[in-house]
Amino acid sequence: MLKSLSIALLTGGMLAMASSAYAANACSTGKTLTDGTLTIATGNPAYYPWVIDDKPEAGKGFEAAVAYALAAKMGFDKGAVKWTRTSFDEAIQPGAKDFDFNMQQFSITEDRDKVVDFSAPYYSSAMAVLVLMKSIEDGLKPELSALKDLKWGAVATTTALPAVMGLIKPASDPLLYDDTANVAEAMKANQIDAALFDLPTALYLSAVVVDGGALLGQFPADRTDKPDQFGAILAEGNPLKECVDAALAEMKADGSLAKIEAEWLQEATGVPLIK
Repeated sequence: MLKSLSIALLTGGMLAMASSAYAANACSTGKTLTDGTLTIATGNPAYYPWVIDDKPEAGKGFEAAVAYALAAKMGFDKGAVKWTRTSFDEAIQPGAKDFDFNMQQFSITEDRDKVVDFSAPYYSSAMAVLVLMKSIEDGLKPELSALKDLKWGAVATTTALPAVMGLIKPASDPLLYDDTANVAEAMKANQIDAALFDLPTALYLSAVVVDGGALLGQFPADRTDKPDQFGAILAEGNPLKECVDAALAEMKADGSLAKIEAEWLQEATGVPLIK
C-alpha cells in the first residue's frame, strides 16, 4: 500500500510539473508582441525601491524582481526579457502598446480599467505621511487629530487625493499638483506641510528627494475601504493577462511573491502607525 501511495504521489507531482510546463509553453508562444520575447515596461526613470539604480535588467528592486519571477513562471528565461520605458500617463492611455505588460506602481481603479487591462494585484500598499523633519521636531505626532490642520498637497490624478479627503478630512482643501516631483518641490518650499504617498514611494522621497524629509507614520492598507493595490498594465483584451494572473497566483501560493516583498520592501516595517 505504501508503494502504491508513493507511486500515486510521484505521478501526481509529475502531472503537476507537466501541467505547469505546458502552461508556461502556452504563454511563451504566440501571445507576446515578439514571439519568444517578453517585453516589459517600467518608468523613465525607474525609482528605488521598485528598481535599483534605474537598471531593471539587473533584476534588483521589488518590481524588477517580480517581473523576472513572472517571466520565469510564464516560460521566459532572463535572456528572453526585453525592457522598454514609458511615462506613467502614456501607459494608461487607451490603444495599442509597445510592451506586453508594464509595472510602474499603477493603482488599480475602475476608470483606468475601462481603457486598459490590469493583472491581478501584486502589491497592496499602506499609505504614508511625508512631512519635514522639522515638523516632527516641533512636536507633530502620528495621530489623526494632528493631521487635520496641516496644509496638504497631492497629485491630482492619483489615489492619494481621495485618501487624504477620506481618511484625514483636512480643515482646508489640499493643493493639487500634476506629479510627485512638484509635490516634493512644494514641500521643500514650505508651501505644504504634508503629503500622502504609497509607503515605498514615501520612503524614497524622504531619503533621496526631499532634503530634511521624514515619514510621520502610515495608514495600513486595511484602514481604507479600497486599499491601494498595484497591478501590471496590459493593452485592453490582451490574451497574455490570463498568463500573468496565473503566474501571480502561483507566486502567491508558493510564497515567492512574499519573499520578494520582504527582500526589497522590508524598510516599511519601521514606520509607525497613525493612531
